[in-house]
Amino acid sequence: MARVVVLGAGLTGLAAALVLARDGHEVTVLERDPADPVGGAEDLWEHWQRPGVSQFRLGHMMMGRWRRLAERELPDVLAEVERLGGQVIGPMDVLPPSFTGGPRPGDEDLRTVQARRPVLEGAMVAVAARTPGLVVRRGVKAESLLRGAATDGVPHVAGVRAGRDGEIRADLVVDAMGRRSPLADMLSAIGARRPVEERDQLGFVYYARHLRLIHDDVPQIVPAIIDCEGMSVLVLPADARTYSALFSCAADDRALRPLRDEQVWERVLALFPNLAQARAVSEPITPVQVMPGAEDRILRFVDGATPIATGVVAVGDAAMRTNPSLGRGTSIGLTQVCVLRDVLREVGPGRPERLVTRFAEACEETVVPLYRRTLAQDRSRMAEIQADIAGTPHPPAGPDWSVTRALAALSRTDPSILRAYARMFNHILEPRTALDEPGVRATYDELAPTLPRYAGTPTRAQVLAAIDDGGGG
Repeated sequence: MARVVVLGAGLTGLAAALVLARDGHEVTVLERDPADPVGGAEDLWEHWQRPGVSQFRLGHMMMGRWRRLAERELPDVLAEVERLGGQVIGPMDVLPPSFTGGPRPGDEDLRTVQARRPVLEGAMVAVAARTPGLVVRRGVKAESLLRGAATDGVPHVAGVRAGRDGEIRADLVVDAMGRRSPLADMLSAIGARRPVEERDQLGFVYYARHLRLIHDDVPQIVPAIIDCEGMSVLVLPADARTYSALFSCAADDRALRPLRDEQVWERVLALFPNLAQARAVSEPITPVQVMPGAEDRILRFVDGATPIATGVVAVGDAAMRTNPSLGRGTSIGLTQVCVLRDVLREVGPGRPERLVTRFAEACEETVVPLYRRTLAQDRSRMAEIQADIAGTPHPPAGPDWSVTRALAALSRTDPSILRAYARMFNHILEPRTALDEPGVRATYDELAPTLPRYAGTPTRAQVLAAIDDGGGG
């Protein structure tokens, strides 16, 4: 058994706490935001304040990879999400048989968890409260690290100092403080080197609204990502017949900045016929929310073969951060959590240097490839968007991006390709592996070379005209 302190009670921090506590460890979670969630889904949405999580009321959906891991590791969390009104459901469950070809084995793999972020996190909080060996302390901020005895010049973290709670000793500190984590500075303060960092500032920005379907007899919203000239549109269904729609754009695209205006946002949404139909039977429950996309970033806490410190690891956005419009951060985070649990079983807390290096090795094998694929997709999409803005030819695409774009287009007409694309989108298959799914390669080889880049979506000129209509910017 190890004494573990988890810093941060977000989705990945609570997942880490639950998984480790259930494996027999004594876990304390420190969360700087003081409010404790209470009530049902609407209370959580309306009243729970999480100033430490900038995306708390933006769209979320837990992809198929996260859902599969949660079914194995956190089934009671999924049950609590459903009790609060969330859904575990997939596109094949709601799309018409004429589109899907009817049910097929494996369709259950494509089910996602659909709920607003406060509902998802509230479900985890409720389960954590009844988990033996797990304590969550809210309104407690980790201010600094406790330095233990160094080994061969490598500083050792022996716990944290946490304001009025004083010193909290631990065998392992798990950083789950998200994209703004101060861990690098905290490590420097005890004489450790800073983590080895890779950054890609791709420059996305999001203009989003949450909406609610007005009538119970309206068909359910299906998740979608629609790439068009100069931007993308995402639709993410949630609980209580709510959903979010957002425009993913280049931050330097000044012509699209008027999308922060509600009337402009509505005019542009109306250019997409399917979305306009849903909007006609919906009411907005938020204004337009603007969120700049954080840079894609990976931190490594082992330099070569030597840890920069022992007794501390990072998970989720604190270690690997990706473009949130792809919705893969929580899947990457929960995968890391399971890797950490397995490494603790293998190594134990008594060998702190081996624990840190083995965790880094295991992440390179199982988690970093997920990050790399996501980053490659981000780069390719932003390169397309910048070419659209400039009116220049698109740069050559790598093989994975070419497969992704073609399968997205072909998924609208072929049930087998629809499933392969959905598996790829849900982080279950790699793009080139998706071509080996039954019934995919022959159609892909025949039709992919002739596909238009954008079909059935508004042009950039049409979007700009909608923005300028009535001077709404």
